[in-house]
Amino acid sequence: MLQQNDHALFGLDKFKPDDPAHSYTLPAELYFNPDVFEIEKAAVFYKSWNFVCHMSQFDAPGSYRTVKVGDQNIAVVRGRDGQIRAFHNVCSHRAHQLLSGEGRTKMIVCPYHAWSYELDGKLKTNSILDTVEGFNSEEFCLKPVKVEIFLGFVWINLDMNAVSLAEQSGGFEEDVRKYVDTPETLKFAGRQTFEIKANWKNVVENFQECYHCPPAHPALVELFDHGIYRTKNFGICSSHIAPAREDNSAYKFDANKAGNQLMYAAWYLWPNVTFNVFPGRRNLSFMHIMPVGPELTYEHWDYFLDETTPNEEEVAAMAYVKDILQPEDIGLVESVQRGLHSQVYTQGRLVIDKDLTSNSEHGIHHFQSMYYRAMTADRR
Repeated sequence: MLQQNDHALFGLDKFKPDDPAHSYTLPAELYFNPDVFEIEKAAVFYKSWNFVCHMSQFDAPGSYRTVKVGDQNIAVVRGRDGQIRAFHNVCSHRAHQLLSGEGRTKMIVCPYHAWSYELDGKLKTNSILDTVEGFNSEEFCLKPVKVEIFLGFVWINLDMNAVSLAEQSGGFEEDVRKYVDTPETLKFAGRQTFEIKANWKNVVENFQECYHCPPAHPALVELFDHGIYRTKNFGICSSHIAPAREDNSAYKFDANKAGNQLMYAAWYLWPNVTFNVFPGRRNLSFMHIMPVGPELTYEHWDYFLDETTPNEEEVAAMAYVKDILQPEDIGLVESVQRGLHSQVYTQGRLVIDKDLTSNSEHGIHHFQSMYYRAMTADRR
């Protein structure tokens, strides 16, 4: 954790977690210092809820996938009883990795010495282990990771004492359901992956404001009414909502088609996931912001739709994200990342509109305040 004497070192004394109107931004060094990145793993990611996938992607007993949380490799598995569990993906014998990628298995078997585990993590004894004096098989079961099914999606937390995601996120679930009915029944319809030469916080902050939208995203501000666009902060979340406009250059959708919804809705969920609902047929997409290093981030944009095959409108929306919106945003955050190394830049000043209009950066301040408290262990 950053200590009190680090505040002056990094300039954190100018950041005001409870006073957005007078706050400076987080100091530049927090976006590229390798030591800070190492602290973040434990202070932020090992204590937060991390996105895995939709529960339907564990379609049968034995279905599994592995995910990285910081330096930790986690295996998520559906048991024979239908329950989804997660474990540290390491053999209790000599620490060999157990599973890789995704697939289906009847049992979790270590490739090194064939130690075998049931799908619920229990170690199976055998004739060799029976010869080990004083061996207690219960001591060497797989070590669990906390799992929660939230909005039909699977989340994991390395902190076994963590408060549930549903409780931490306040009215987030209710808000999402206003714009996408029964997300539990959506189907995975594709992934786009982007490499970004920027710190993960830089990427989140770009999502957390639309002050930059008119100059940087001309098609996006045609897709929704920027004048009505508003950001609302609550719990560990922020929402970004505006009415959609059929006449736009981003992609075409039929405003009169039965079942099509006519809003643009997006949410940020601490620490590194965004939810997005685009105008058109029922849909929900995730932008999973995955830090790889202090200045390298991968973004996985996963689409969940009514059907596994997108319709014409959805193909156009996905193409807009891939070919226009993301390249625009990636160019912005990579330029900011380079600028953070300037000898003359240490901190900026947040623009907080007193009416919290579409040009206000109070969403950034909300994120930075959660980050500040996580990194200083200030849980007020």
